[in-house]
Amino acid sequence: MVLASSNTCYVGKVIDPETDEAVTAAFAAQFHTFEDFTFPDRSAIVPAADGMLCESVELRLFLKNTFGDKNNPMKMEVWPLSMEEGKIIEESDRFYTNTDLWQFVNPQDGAVATKVFTATDYIISDEQRQSMSYSPNIRIVLPREVGDKIMNAYYTNPRLFRDSYTFIRNVCPGFYFRTTSGTGTMLNIEVSTMNINFRFTDTAYPDSTLTGLCRFAATPEVIQSTQFESSNLTGLTGNDAYTMLKTPAGICTELILPVNEIYHGHENDSISRASLTLHRINNQDENAQDDSYALGIPGNLLLVRKQNFRTFFENHQVTDQQQSFTTSFQPIFNCYEFSNLSRLISYIRHEKTNGMKELGQTEEEWEAEHPDWNHVVLVPVNVSSTADSYGNPTLVSVTQDLSLCSTKLIRGTADNPIRMQIFYSRFSGK
Repeated sequence: MVLASSNTCYVGKVIDPETDEAVTAAFAAQFHTFEDFTFPDRSAIVPAADGMLCESVELRLFLKNTFGDKNNPMKMEVWPLSMEEGKIIEESDRFYTNTDLWQFVNPQDGAVATKVFTATDYIISDEQRQSMSYSPNIRIVLPREVGDKIMNAYYTNPRLFRDSYTFIRNVCPGFYFRTTSGTGTMLNIEVSTMNINFRFTDTAYPDSTLTGLCRFAATPEVIQSTQFESSNLTGLTGNDAYTMLKTPAGICTELILPVNEIYHGHENDSISRASLTLHRINNQDENAQDDSYALGIPGNLLLVRKQNFRTFFENHQVTDQQQSFTTSFQPIFNCYEFSNLSRLISYIRHEKTNGMKELGQTEEEWEAEHPDWNHVVLVPVNVSSTADSYGNPTLVSVTQDLSLCSTKLIRGTADNPIRMQIFYSRFSGK
């Protein structure tokens, strides 16, 4: 399991080409409202013939990308999340990809909508799909009662819309999305929106009835969480020839840094450079004729101390170049390279020697009490950065990669160990 990101969501079902087992994804999304949000004045709203304030309401799931067949028919259900005490999604909760999101739904409420779809929208013309202004999306029409309830809540008590926290707990808690039939398509949802359409009048146009739209979006300010289900992963681990990196299954690679060996005979030297190269084994499905089902290669890796693995993501940290590092895949050499881990190795050694002195322990005693002292974990991640006015990049976020990616790294053995290149420095006369 890995920490579910609030920046992107997945929904669908595909067959993993490496395991021939199904991978399914469902997600829950809350919707953000701007502070002191307002509808037009109640007297300006033109009700429909049946008296409802809402003309129509819809959800739009905008696609970042698609894995699998874009022409494959799938069926999706949309369920309202619960507002009951104890079942509402709390901002303080941490959600992992194995979190059971169904616990936040009241099954007796029933689904509010179903949608049969393909990733390619054939309802619109080819010309519209090829337009620069078009963003691929799945449109789900909700019952008008959903929008009418939201609008009436506003006119009854506008304070319920003063912020997202109040809106979610009193007006619209969000929705849970899951596929119920179809296999072969996985959607990566970049953003979800809820659009409420209505009619109103304006004194500036006394002879006209205008159409209005209010949009609520699922953004990182509120909770978005994806739940993945997969099975039969045991055959991918424990191989003597390679080790795995696989997302979103959460299979990572653990490394043991040879800190004692690095300093053996160099106890008084400083390490100025320590580079590590990890060579990749090509995926078997890379040359498949239908590349829509080929698993991607993780584009970025995080190297972090095993003891810091969970807190790194839970606390939304970025790399500090001392206990955590990132690198990107080098396709020309088919490898990942960490150019300089010297600060990490020095930090680990000083932590050990200082701990031994404080506790009065031998090296063997301290290592026995701290079995992971020199262990690090490799994790596929997404990296985001910004540039200042001079073009210098600044890392702003490192999140676990939830896309369908997989790769094998050559495992170090006694006969063929993974090699590190170490450069030492020493002061003159020592």
